[in-house]
Amino acid sequence: MPSNIVLVTGVAGELGGKLLARLGNNPDFERVIGVDTVPPDKTVLQRMGHAEFVRADIRNPLIAKVISTAEVDTVVHASCTAHPAGPGRRTAIKEVNVIGTMRLLAACQRSPLVRKLVVKSTAAVYGAGARSQAVFTEDSELIPTSTSGYAKDAVEMEGYVRGLTRRRPDITTTLFRFANIIGPATDTVLSRYFALPVVPTVFGYDARIQLLHSSDALSVLERATVEDKPGVFNVGSDGVLTLSQAIRRAGRVELPMPRSVVPSVGKVLRGARVVDFSADQVRLLNFGRVVDITKLKQDFGYTPRWTTCEAFDDYIVGRGLRPVLDGGRLAGLAGKVLVAAATGQSR
Repeated sequence: MPSNIVLVTGVAGELGGKLLARLGNNPDFERVIGVDTVPPDKTVLQRMGHAEFVRADIRNPLIAKVISTAEVDTVVHASCTAHPAGPGRRTAIKEVNVIGTMRLLAACQRSPLVRKLVVKSTAAVYGAGARSQAVFTEDSELIPTSTSGYAKDAVEMEGYVRGLTRRRPDITTTLFRFANIIGPATDTVLSRYFALPVVPTVFGYDARIQLLHSSDALSVLERATVEDKPGVFNVGSDGVLTLSQAIRRAGRVELPMPRSVVPSVGKVLRGARVVDFSADQVRLLNFGRVVDITKLKQDFGYTPRWTTCEAFDDYIVGRGLRPVLDGGRLAGLAGKVLVAAATGQSR
């Protein structure tokens, strides 16, 4: 039976906002409430049907009052930020990911009416490294690549979710570990990275990249809200692309660089407010990460509509990316500029 009163967090983001609009146009829901510190996009506000927006910060204990007063029975936690696209304040993002989740789940635990929880997590919890598994299953060990990055936030968040399920086994809990999401309107580290005219890579590495179309990510969140589908599920598309294949497919120019220079180049791009390269993201581009989605198909009952290649091609078309002209000359010039900037030799 569909829930009656739903609360969705993170509705200022693309995924949370679109989910709010979807649920707000579903007559089976008596009330749909979206919360965030800033309003959703104007297109969401225009299309969200009978859904409503409440300006609220999940880091504030007052979120418990919103849940109890509105008699919420289903909570969809979609505000976890795995990798902000552009440079952001690390402390504030960590607070939303960790402290916000802790406050939200504490409110769920105290409310006797809450019977369902849907959580957006990330496959980054598995880490990425030379000794990583070729394909991660839901039972794989969670090893974030750094002790202070966004993937570590997600591991902590998942710990809080497991704690809630122990204390409130009556709550149906669904947790999704999303592969890197991409789409025409998605603003992520990878969507900015592949849009660079010259794409820096690590010499000698060609990582396998698995992507997830934003529409598939939206569909699984919606289905978990409408139906009871408890469990932990990897969510990714069928197939993979190597990093070099993706760069060529996007018409970009690859610029292989020594591994020792890449962190410094990442700082240059971050400082220019182009792409926020975290340590987690650099390791992903070195070693790649692929998740098994058998459980998603068999137990959850959803087969992604887009393959990795199809999702990437839709991103290319939607962004209007055109092949870079005179790539060799551009790569040479960009390489000199990036290396000089990274080594502090630019004038």
